[in-house]
Amino acid sequence: MKLKFLAIALFPLTLAACQSGDIQKVGDVAVSVLQQQNADKTLASYQWSTRTGTAPKPLILNFDNKGRLGIATSCNGMGASWKVENNQIVTDNLMATQMACETKAMEQENVAKDLFDHRKAPFVLDLKDPQNPTLTVISATGQKYVFTGKMTPETKYNAQADLIFLEISPETKPCTGVAAQTCLQVRELKYNDSGVKTQVDKDWTLFYDQIEGFEHNPAERQVIRVKRYEIKNPAADQSKYAYVHDMTVERATVK
Repeated sequence: MKLKFLAIALFPLTLAACQSGDIQKVGDVAVSVLQQQNADKTLASYQWSTRTGTAPKPLILNFDNKGRLGIATSCNGMGASWKVENNQIVTDNLMATQMACETKAMEQENVAKDLFDHRKAPFVLDLKDPQNPTLTVISATGQKYVFTGKMTPETKYNAQADLIFLEISPETKPCTGVAAQTCLQVRELKYNDSGVKTQVDKDWTLFYDQIEGFEHNPAERQVIRVKRYEIKNPAADQSKYAYVHDMTVERATVK
């Protein structure tokens, strides 16, 4: 008799647990549906990368909000138009540069083609961790590739960039900002619409900030294009700008 009463007493708790689990599942499904519905915005908010085989560099995807997909491989750059339709990434024929590279690097281009060359590629987004989301794409051969997302600077800083050009000296200098550090020496350049250089600062200036994605080479003089983002409400000891390396325009070896 006691066992019977115990079973009856526990039944509501068991039912509640089942209901809680069902509610969680429904919630997960709802979140998943919303993620897929906003997939075009999510894809464009991150840069996606994955390692493939023995390629020396990761395969990187950049979906812009104007319908262009840029693909960086270990060798050639590739691109196509893109859109999201019926839970698929729809792309047209891939265009690519025509550099010749080592076999390991060029094999990665075949992966990119299997994924996005005139495809309707099924995909799944997982945004449980917004700082490290994943994008799973199924290739034409049925293989799954999992990409990890990194917020684009536009998403991270919630701002559009100003483009500036900096000449970087091979020589760095000791400097003191918040603390002692080593600073780049830079000169700002300006170009007209035809790409002709119109202005060069005469003097080198110490650059106290960091340029994300830029690697200084003491054996090279470089001219780089930089995206500059204004930081909203910076800390007292923080710069009001964030700088991101966009492309290298010129480079020359210094003897």
